[in-house]
Amino acid sequence: MDTVTLIIQDPPYGTEKAWNALRLAQVLLTQETQVKVFLLGDSVGMAKVGQEVPVGYYNLGKILEQLMEKGVEVKACTTCCKARGLKAGDLIKGVEIGGMTDLARWAKESKQVITF
Repeated sequence: MDTVTLIIQDPPYGTEKAWNALRLAQVLLTQETQVKVFLLGDSVGMAKVGQEVPVGYYNLGKILEQLMEKGVEVKACTTCCKARGLKAGDLIKGVEIGGMTDLARWAKESKQVITF
């Protein structure tokens, strides 16, 4: 089975990039592809428990949970979380804190790496 790593950098709300990345993850799963999601920069906010979703937006935290239930691995950048005051306990169950070593390993193991 091929693996695709998605790197998301944009904030969860105010732009559609993060939402489109998660939509792509959903479709890739239907095509017998293993998907991994690495959250960088402001995108770590989508992994926050109890996030307030602006009117008119999908709850990306809920979509992340659904993806993880289907086997998608999700890691949030350690440095990015620290810069935003987020600790492991602040994140949705199943999201792991990870570093560049993890991202480098995923990139090497993946058939494709796509950045949003």
